[in-house]
Amino acid sequence: MPNKKNIYVAIMAGGIGSRFWPYSRIHKPKQFLDVLNTGKTLIQITFERFKDICPTENIYVVTNEDYVDLVKEQLPELGVEQILAEPIKRNTAPCIAYVSQKIYKQNKLATIIVSPSDHLVLNQKEFERIINKSVDHAEESDVLITMGIKPTRPDSGYGYIQHEDIEEEGFYKVKAFTEKPDMELAKTFIKSGDFLWNSGTFVWRASQINEAMEKYLPEVYDALADCETSFYTENEAKAISTAYTRCTSISIDYGVMEKADNVYVIPADYGWSDIGTWASLYEVYEKDYLKNAVKGDTVQIHDGSDNLIVAPNDKLVVVNGLKNFCVIDTKDVLLIFEKEREQEVKKITADLKNKKLDKFL
Repeated sequence: MPNKKNIYVAIMAGGIGSRFWPYSRIHKPKQFLDVLNTGKTLIQITFERFKDICPTENIYVVTNEDYVDLVKEQLPELGVEQILAEPIKRNTAPCIAYVSQKIYKQNKLATIIVSPSDHLVLNQKEFERIINKSVDHAEESDVLITMGIKPTRPDSGYGYIQHEDIEEEGFYKVKAFTEKPDMELAKTFIKSGDFLWNSGTFVWRASQINEAMEKYLPEVYDALADCETSFYTENEAKAISTAYTRCTSISIDYGVMEKADNVYVIPADYGWSDIGTWASLYEVYEKDYLKNAVKGDTVQIHDGSDNLIVAPNDKLVVVNGLKNFCVIDTKDVLLIFEKEREQEVKKITADLKNKKLDKFL
């Protein structure tokens, strides 16, 4: 078993979940919502997922400065130094550079698990087995590890990882990353058998990811390295604000993982969903005998099947004759679309912004 004192978790919680609109809004994104009807928000579920993997004081959350109060409210166990506030959105590479360098300053032997804040894991025991195995491997080898989810269907909404055929203790060397292919290409990937979904969960030693950042994203690495003397001090926020203006907006996949030659993937099957779209939520919701999934106490469905209906508990919503639709009703927005066109929701929000309808975002 790994030494838990050297295991750290970095939860990325700065996104706005635009594909999950209108439930997810700019002022309160989906990671801070109870979308699964469990009484806990997605970030609270994510936090609890790691409580047996490392000490609570080793769990860090990176979020936008606008959401710091939400993190404090929902995760009161965290100390102020464990909540990292990003002044502007710069995608995942600067986010990871920030938290990795800060953790490295505290513990040169740190191994970091990077996790999104809004994913679902149904098999906690298997998840912990995969994570602990990955931590062991990362501590012993100079590798960058990503969790690859065994696909259950072709899906154009996920990124894909292609790996080599040769296995090394359960890990495969990564050949290529492909971001959100069209449906025909996704079907080809599934048929080939050597592609996995990219879960966005990573394991590596802090020293290894810092070295990779310095090599492949030197401008991002240098900007954050200049903040090193300010970490864990009252000057940190000011230093980070300056550093982020120097950072390129780029994902860790594009910036590092696609370029590095020491990236490995471990196939995982622990009941994962990224809860990134309404259709992915439909997959995990309980359904009636006509395969309708409903959230709302007074929803009535007549002659309908394979639908997702989300509505306020105090509002009567009646749908008739619909099949394979999503109906999302909130206080100020009603969204109706065919489930297979879920990827267009992000385009809709962009269009609303262009039309100066930001108050609904």
